[in-house]
Amino acid sequence: MAEVRAEIRLPTQNLRDDIPFFTKMLGMRMDMIYPADDPSVAVFSGHGLRVRIEAEASEQPGTLRILTDDPDGFADGQRVLTAPNGTRVEIDDLNPPLVMPETVHGFVVRRLADQAPWIIGRAGMHYRDLIPDRLGGSIIASHIRIPDGGPVPDMVHYHTVGFQLIYCYRGWVDLVYEDQGEPFRLVEGCCVIQPPEIRHRVLYASNNIEVIEIGVPAEHVTTIDHDMELPNGPANPDRRFQGQSFVHHKVRDAVWGPFRMPGLDVRDTGIAAGTADVAGVQVARKGRGDTVWTRHDSDILFTFVLEGTMVLEGEGRDQHALEAGDAFVIPPDMATRYSNLSDDIELLEVSLPGASRTRME
Repeated sequence: MAEVRAEIRLPTQNLRDDIPFFTKMLGMRMDMIYPADDPSVAVFSGHGLRVRIEAEASEQPGTLRILTDDPDGFADGQRVLTAPNGTRVEIDDLNPPLVMPETVHGFVVRRLADQAPWIIGRAGMHYRDLIPDRLGGSIIASHIRIPDGGPVPDMVHYHTVGFQLIYCYRGWVDLVYEDQGEPFRLVEGCCVIQPPEIRHRVLYASNNIEVIEIGVPAEHVTTIDHDMELPNGPANPDRRFQGQSFVHHKVRDAVWGPFRMPGLDVRDTGIAAGTADVAGVQVARKGRGDTVWTRHDSDILFTFVLEGTMVLEGEGRDQHALEAGDAFVIPPDMATRYSNLSDDIELLEVSLPGASRTRME
């Protein structure tokens, strides 16, 4: 196979001034320079980059970004520099800390019947936004579908997140995760959490697969890992990723108990324990007794109507008749009541943090 190299070309007005900047200040290596009697072209390489500085180049100087795990020890601690040829150089963190925006609380109702647009996103998946304002960037909730089943054009990747949930709403999907053994099938009613930076890949999907995906914060980076092959081994299911364990909740193993409010029963997914209470995920269904007015102290409380119908009542708000596919967010300390529950009502509730309190009115 023929060798191939790529380089970026930048202009220069005085190559003699650029040479010490790129070699001494930026720590790059000069690989080529010519002509010998009056140099007008030099090629530098370093930090995964190859740069050609050329006197007759017509391009603008541009911007180079250098990422390092010690930005204060690079280029004398300067974060922004300008090369003699005019190129702007930005020095930044290689692994910047995850910033969790402060939640902008609000009462949100998103109805499927309102026909919010489906957007084609990564790997050909269709995305429907369930929290349009994203509570100030603190969370993203997506209803995702793949109309045509079969192999999914996905790659091994990971997400820089604080919390991420995948709940299988319709159909099934085959997944594989770092250190979790062989690929497995996530079926309707089951869910997994993707701990921070766990490598994974979507392999195969049924026709009309639908999932609910929750990500915290709303804007997070997806990174492709070109080196890891999955499955990897040996399996290490007890591994923790930044304090969180991989959790695969299976509906067939579910144990039902009382919900945080009367009138509903719940199956807990074990995600609160797996995340050390970063988040809690439960599925509720109609139980015995009447529902009552309650208030909660969660920072974020998101609910998706999986099946059935209900009426959401909120203090000072109009009533909302909800059905399967609808979603809502209740801000902390707002009094609400779930009424007119159909016998087949089923709700997916996600709370952050996982340990929160509900009080009856």
